[in-house]
Amino acid sequence: MTELVVRRLLIDLQPPFARDWCGGDAFSTAFFNALSMSFPYGEQFFIDAVRATVDTLPPELQARHKAEVKGFIGQEATHRRIHALFNEQLERQGLVDRWTPRAMARMKVLEGADPRHALAITAATEHFTAMFADWLLAHPQVLDGAEARLKTMWLWHSAEESEHKNTAFDLYRAAEGSQAWRTRWFRRVTTLFLADLARQTVANLRHEGQLWKWSTWRSAARILLGREGLLRSNLPAWRAYFRADFHPSQQHSGLSERWLHDNTAVFEPVNAPRPAAG
Repeated sequence: MTELVVRRLLIDLQPPFARDWCGGDAFSTAFFNALSMSFPYGEQFFIDAVRATVDTLPPELQARHKAEVKGFIGQEATHRRIHALFNEQLERQGLVDRWTPRAMARMKVLEGADPRHALAITAATEHFTAMFADWLLAHPQVLDGAEARLKTMWLWHSAEESEHKNTAFDLYRAAEGSQAWRTRWFRRVTTLFLADLARQTVANLRHEGQLWKWSTWRSAARILLGREGLLRSNLPAWRAYFRADFHPSQQHSGLSERWLHDNTAVFEPVNAPRPAAG
């Protein structure tokens, strides 16, 4: 199992940041803002899904997953807190989070359901975030010109998302979740996640008066659909999730480990891996 380190990010999100903080690019700013709006509720959902499922496992499996689950929860709780602070600044700028209320309403369907459904949704969404994370770590130039503390925030979050991408999937497998439900929820998550992201990004752009500018759409096409764009380049990784023999570790790039190794000055560990027995 993976020994996940919980890290405290050494940045201050209290001072305000510019409305066009992402290098003055309207689309990327609105896009990242939309993603951030989804995180506080989403991260708490993931934490709850993992906790609810691990409690159903036999004692020996609970013990096997205990350390990794603890690290996963610690990392996700830290992400939730950091993005809540970021989102407070967005609220002061007049941006309205319409994503979270929709997600909360949809999740009512899971009340009383087998907890493995929530975990399957978590594993599916974690695959999405891992794809995005590895793409951003491979293309940090998307954040060129961004305020330094915000660039650090997004790359740190990406590194940890890639680092813990196995946790929910492995727990779902340990709980004997079915392949059919795993892929069914992934299709559903794909539709809802991309639709919600698009709707919130458009709402953000409209609020800023940037929606109908040619530069906005040119940037969107480049970032999403270009040769190395987020959606286009991740199509093979998206398809891979439907394979019966899929595992998130198959998408390993090493970029997360490299970024964490090279940027130790911007965070401090809250917990530390136990030394290996000699």
